[in-house]
Amino acid sequence: MEPIKSKMNKMFSSATKFSVDGKGGPNVEDLEIRPGGMLVQKRNAEMNPSSVSIPPIKVRVKYGSSYHEIRISPQASFGELKKMLAEPTKLHHLDQKLIFKNKERDSKEYLDVARVKDGSKIVLEEDIVSRERRCVELLRNANAEKSSKSLAEINLEVDKLAGQVTALEATASTGGKVGETDVDNLIELLMVKLIKLDGIVAEGDLKLQRRLQVKRVQNYIGVLDTLKYQSSKSSSNGAKIQLQQQENPFGHMPRDSKPVQKQRAPSKPEKSVRTIPAQQQPQKHSESVVVTTKWETFD
Repeated sequence: MEPIKSKMNKMFSSATKFSVDGKGGPNVEDLEIRPGGMLVQKRNAEMNPSSVSIPPIKVRVKYGSSYHEIRISPQASFGELKKMLAEPTKLHHLDQKLIFKNKERDSKEYLDVARVKDGSKIVLEEDIVSRERRCVELLRNANAEKSSKSLAEINLEVDKLAGQVTALEATASTGGKVGETDVDNLIELLMVKLIKLDGIVAEGDLKLQRRLQVKRVQNYIGVLDTLKYQSSKSSSNGAKIQLQQQENPFGHMPRDSKPVQKQRAPSKPEKSVRTIPAQQQPQKHSESVVVTTKWETFD
């Protein structure tokens, strides 16, 4: 059996030869291949405006227990017929299956190629798999659009809070005082944004954007925690200095010195001594010592 490709090449070569010989044949650019593999002339009314218009045909389409008569051009495709059936059947054209001569027809196939004639009967069925696939795709697109919108709103809100964080950081770097209340309020607002970001369901690029936004908010919270720590540390040092000044207003004591209290040595327990009256005390005889400078000589 001769391959289809070789047949097509022969058809193109014969068409080109026919055109070159000047016998009025079509050019290669004016030809097209139908879904069935047939090589025909392109259907373009502008190419041959003098061509006779083909009258429409009437086809009967059965859907369930009802029939719908549709007038359509025989050169139309089954996809165009599906779009015309969408309104009377209330069935989306992507959820339709058209069966002609016990065979499901592709949307790109033409009616006249399939030998659909005036009065032909076509059966319409609902494509459940296609409908479920389309619903899932619609749901995915709707979620993606909602997630994208939520990310854009959160990004705008974080930009505003980032300006306040930068202002507090600049104040602290110049030696200014940063209020702990302002820092706590900003941290709380940023935590709310983190909760919102955690609730966004995203896929692909949106998931990457959400992850970057989370890291950005976490960095701002870390900066605010550092500012809060520095502010509390400076406040405690200032309170300590003020307390020392109150205790020693004349400044005789060093700044970091503490008053030293002398510890008293533990006292030994006193022994009870029995006192004797002076009359009863025995008198001791004191021995007198005589000191002289007279040397004694020996023979």
